[in-house]
Amino acid sequence: MSEKVVEARNLSKWYGEVVGINDLSFSLSPGVTGLLGPNGAGKSTLLKLIAGLLKPSKGELLVFGEVPWKNHRLKRRIGYCPELDAFWRYLTGFDFLLNIARLSGYSGEEAEKRVLASLKEVDLLSAKDKRIAAYSRGMRQRIKIAQAILHDPELILLDEPLAGMDPIGRKAMIELIKRLGKEGRTLLVSSHILHEIEAMTKEVILIHNGRVIAEGNVHRIRELIDEHPHMVFFTCNDPRKLASLLVKYPDVVNISFSEDGRGVTIQSVKPDEFYRRLPDIVLDNGIEIEGMHSPDDNLEAVFNYLVK
Repeated sequence: MSEKVVEARNLSKWYGEVVGINDLSFSLSPGVTGLLGPNGAGKSTLLKLIAGLLKPSKGELLVFGEVPWKNHRLKRRIGYCPELDAFWRYLTGFDFLLNIARLSGYSGEEAEKRVLASLKEVDLLSAKDKRIAAYSRGMRQRIKIAQAILHDPELILLDEPLAGMDPIGRKAMIELIKRLGKEGRTLLVSSHILHEIEAMTKEVILIHNGRVIAEGNVHRIRELIDEHPHMVFFTCNDPRKLASLLVKYPDVVNISFSEDGRGVTIQSVKPDEFYRRLPDIVLDNGIEIEGMHSPDDNLEAVFNYLVK
């Protein structure tokens, strides 16, 4: 039987009268697990509880058999990438990570070695001497992931790690997450986009309104969500060219442009095929993706079905 790295029993957290999570019970073993749910479902609260940044209001939570709250020794075994940015923006990427390394107890050559290795993992070596204030959103996401893995943690918690990344960056980061899981680490990765989680792992925990409503293999969830067309909104240098390249595929059933002409919404009935071919289309045709976003509507429909 696999080691249970995280065990939660009847775990709850509330903020005054607001419930963050409610009576959650689950366990995590080594490998990658997706934490799936719409915005506001309680994903960030759960990750902060596991990281020891919040104290549970009720229930039991063990990480490597220990209580994470006020457990400073345990934090050395945990890497955490938050959803929100919190940088010394005047620092370069290298200096930011060097400070993190020193705070983690490393010094001298060992600190610099770990910083460079982390930068290489997230493909930011070429931008290491650039100030974080000048980083794009995707680069800021990558530097957050670099600090989460710098101290070689056994448990890695990633809160919406792919948000703001272009298709090429997402593909590279998914491969990194999968590799870390294969190395025997335990990763819990949150997202509100099913295809992102499915690209990393087949094991998912679905939460909605602070409760676990399903967990296990992603194929069951995929079957439900495929009944609903999947929408993706892009901002790019040439929305009409992107639309003309995608409309030829039979799974693309609807295309609409934003009022300012800078964005395009694509609707596909086969999201797996759509996302699989997207990076090659973007690369081969000089499309520069500035941002992409998948609305929650389809995921909400699946959650509503499960709740009922």
